[in-house]
Amino acid sequence: MGLAVHRFRGRIKEIAGKAVGSERLEAEGRTDQAKAGIRRAAMNARERARGVRDSLRRGRF
Repeated sequence: MGLAVHRFRGRIKEIAGKAVGSERLEAEGRTDQAKAGIRRAAMNARERARGVRDSLRRGRF
């Protein structure tokens, strides 16, 4: 599943938790959203590192 799906599922859990008064479900939703954000940041960092590596291989700084 993509990051957008994980983030969306987290948001749905958070809203459902608020609706039914479940702090646990609400917190679980926020956690899922945070995990998706962390994964996105890791993917961006990996892409940047690849770009730097490719630039160095081509001799461009």
